Amino acid sequence: MKIGKKWATSLMLVAGLSLVLAGCGGGSQPAQGGQASTGSQAAAGGGAEKVYQVGTDAAYPPFEKMEADKITGFDIEVIQAVADAAGIKIEVKNTGWDPLFEGIGSGAVDIGISAITITDERKEKFDFSEPYFEAHQLILLPEDSTVTKLADLQGKKIGVQSATTGETVVKKAFGDTYEGIKGYDDTPSAVDDFFNGRVEAVVADNAVLQDYAKKITDKKYKLVKDDSFEVENYGIMVKKGNAELLGKINEGLKTIKDNGKLKEIHAKYFGE
Repeated sequence: MKIGKKWATSLMLVAGLSLVLAGCGGGSQPAQGGQASTGSQAAAGGGAEKVYQVGTDAAYPPFEKMEADKITGFDIEVIQAVADAAGIKIEVKNTGWDPLFEGIGSGAVDIGISAITITDERKEKFDFSEPYFEAHQLILLPEDSTVTKLADLQGKKIGVQSATTGETVVKKAFGDTYEGIKGYDDTPSAVDDFFNGRVEAVVADNAVLQDYAKKITDKKYKLVKDDSFEVENYGIMVKKGNAELLGKINEGLKTIKDNGKLKEIHAKYFGE
């Protein structure tokens, strides 16, 4: 049927508009369906597996140290073995000591492992795994020193790593305002100052000072244990209330204790 020019033009406009609307509607529906599908897959576990952020202070050999751009040490091998046994993925970062605790508290860090002694004070703010290492404090002294116990250091300059149990035992012995205590960001700095004559003793964890003893052969010194020093236990730290993650860590830790892997790692760094 023939139609007039005016009607033909109108019909063409209507037809064109219909095609545009059909095209818009058809494009939007699959897009909405795709987003819903993706969301469902993620909710059902189809998304990327979570990688837990592990913080450490990599200036505490033999537990953790930097080798080129890689973090190595006893703690690093332990947490990797725990993660493998628990079936979780981890990424270890050198956060430093104080930022490690801050990161756990804020949620920026999921797990902390850095020769962290389990104390009642820390347990008020964080949750800890079962112990994985037993330690105690030692005193680094000149070879000819007559000091036999911590009390003998009264009036002397003592180096400690700040916010550690080494600092705690010194303050407990001589008071929080003891002028002779000198805090450092890390234990190696305290040891360096000892050999440079800036402090007269260093109080730190036994395994750390014994590790130095293996390496330092050109200097004279001795290590003294005070029988009053209490046994300490290191634990793996998580944010307070994170029971799910703590359960996974304890599960992995139990596995490597039972199958001998923890003992194997311990022997590698500290001997039998």
